[in-house]
Amino acid sequence: MKIGNGLPSAFVINTSRGALIDEAALIEALENGTIAGAGLDVQETEPPEENSPLYTMDNVLLTPHMGWKGLETRQRLVSILADNIKKFMEGTPINVVSSL
Repeated sequence: MKIGNGLPSAFVINTSRGALIDEAALIEALENGTIAGAGLDVQETEPPEENSPLYTMDNVLLTPHMGWKGLETRQRLVSILADNIKKFMEGTPINVVSSL
């Protein structure tokens, strides 16, 4: 997707599984300016190769895949989930994706 000035505006975010993204195609799209950037905490090959171009690209953010590792993170996510369920049951849902 491109915005009014013709610059790419789409970002690829993958925090799921590395194999969901064709890494060679992603690198090509980043190099060609087809997409604006990428945020990844998983890669196609784990651990990623040391010479991966993703390490040196200014429009790529790489982080370790540790979403559920810390106890504090798990506690916070469970609390958010419980609040979401409570609000839904009260008829005032939060974090609504679609109002259809």
